[in-house]
Amino acid sequence: MTAIHPSAVIDADVELGQDVEIGPFCVIGPGVRIGARTRIASHVVIEGPSEVGADCVIHSGAVLGGAPQHAAYANERTSLRVGDRSIVREHVTLHRGTAQGRGVTQIGADAYLMAGAHVGHDCVLGDHVTMANGAVLGGHVQVGDFVIVGGLAAVHQRARIGRHAFVGGMAGINHDLIPYGSAWGNHAHLEGLNLVGLKRRGLPRERINALRAGFKCLFWSDGPFEQRVEATAAGHAGSPEVMEIIEFIRGPSARPITMPRGEPREV
Repeated sequence: MTAIHPSAVIDADVELGQDVEIGPFCVIGPGVRIGARTRIASHVVIEGPSEVGADCVIHSGAVLGGAPQHAAYANERTSLRVGDRSIVREHVTLHRGTAQGRGVTQIGADAYLMAGAHVGHDCVLGDHVTMANGAVLGGHVQVGDFVIVGGLAAVHQRARIGRHAFVGGMAGINHDLIPYGSAWGNHAHLEGLNLVGLKRRGLPRERINALRAGFKCLFWSDGPFEQRVEATAAGHAGSPEVMEIIEFIRGPSARPITMPRGEPREV
């Protein structure tokens, strides 16, 4: 049964799924769709056009679908989409897209966005993305599935973060981060592989070992990086994880790749 607190301000154009709960002093504007069984706490603002999936939980003070922080924005009709089962904690801000970009900001399913996190205009987040307290994404950032962004980390606009990567707390990411990579520092460098996350998700040991071997070939062998990319692709073609990194590096991007620094480390 849908339950709306009498102090909430809900536009007549809002579409609510079954059994939605909306707490006190919320403001939900025109062009908003909210999926079934989603629970919205007090003092939440959702501006449209925005779509929030089913079984989400949105905590107090969050602002979803706000206008993009873009100097050229001129009230074009752009949107925000939040996937099913996502958790949006206190004071998170999720902005709509821009006409200059994709026109939509996309949050995948099962996101966990902790207090004070920010997702800028035109970002695309995959499924099961976690952003810790105060982590921020600039505009047009692409984040793959199962990525974790540590507390107070900042990702520069148009950067890409590959699947299963880990960004350390307070890191500054201004280059692309490979799938399965673990980046630390300000500005961030490639520390190694996100082995903890891969083990938690049950990647078999033999595939982890193959990934480690490919990583060492790519980042710690001799020769120009372009040659190492080709050598790694030829020598480790049997590892889907290594080939995912290779395709990520070869893919179109506005940013360089986050690289290691210093002496080789165990990965």
